[in-house]
Amino acid sequence: MQLQELNNHFSEANTDLLLFMTCLNPSNSFVAFDKEKLIYLAKFYPSDFLGIDILAFDSQLFNYIFDMRNNDLFLELQGVSELAEKLVNTRKHETYPLVYLLVKLALTLPVATATVERSFSAMKYIKNELCNRMGYQEDE
Repeated sequence: MQLQELNNHFSEANTDLLLFMTCLNPSNSFVAFDKEKLIYLAKFYPSDFLGIDILAFDSQLFNYIFDMRNNDLFLELQGVSELAEKLVNTRKHETYPLVYLLVKLALTLPVATATVERSFSAMKYIKNELCNRMGYQEDE
């Protein structure tokens, strides 16, 4: 029942976004890395990744994963936020700007989604309270 409730709450696109974001996780020498899923994730952001950018992104991902797995500075990272910080500290964000863009988008997605969810929840509460208080008033 819990799985069914989660499936009802999240659309397939939302589920795909969350699953594909895990491909950026640097844990265990980037074991979750999947180039095809990351390219698919980038396509969720068409205004940030234009058609030509997707081709460049494909090439960047190949070089990026080779570099990350062979660089001792990136082997002990535990999360995407640590990855973003290390990319900036080592100036790798300049070498892999499209990868870094996707990392930033992945970090902001949960915050943006939570903010929107909270806003709708608050609006629903306010709307219900106002409706309950208004009731039917007859003109006299």
